[in-house]
Amino acid sequence: MRHNKAINHLGRKSGHRKALLANMATSLILHKRIVTTVAKAKALQVYVEPLITKSKNDSTHSRRIVFSYLKNKEAVTELFRTIAPKVAERPGGYTRVLKTGFRLGDGADMALIELVDFNEAALASAAPKAAKKTTRRSSKKAAEAAPAAEAPAAE
Repeated sequence: MRHNKAINHLGRKSGHRKALLANMATSLILHKRIVTTVAKAKALQVYVEPLITKSKNDSTHSRRIVFSYLKNKEAVTELFRTIAPKVAERPGGYTRVLKTGFRLGDGADMALIELVDFNEAALASAAPKAAKKTTRRSSKKAAEAAPAAEAPAAE
């Protein structure tokens, strides 16, 4: 049983796990979405979200802390210049894990992990829904106008 076990060790020693998560976080930051197994995606989500929160405060100290986790200068620059301004108003939940099915080779459960504010398709579909607005009054007037139009035709 795994009572009180906080993190998924992913079947690796700590050094290998830290390197794996750092490399996956770098790829996620640079490419905005990656495909991996569900277990790795959930572990990456826990790993990268505090780093994105830390990037909201653009200071030398924050950059050094994030660099100690990512170990990639380009990823740190991308995080602080591009990602942090877009998520500045968001109070958390910067990533989304979408299950995509099973891998053909070994049947592993696969997932797509992406940064929420960088999914153009979801942002485009959300915008038109917000623009459309209907009221009860307009539908009531339309309902009253329909029987009035039918009354002269019935005579």
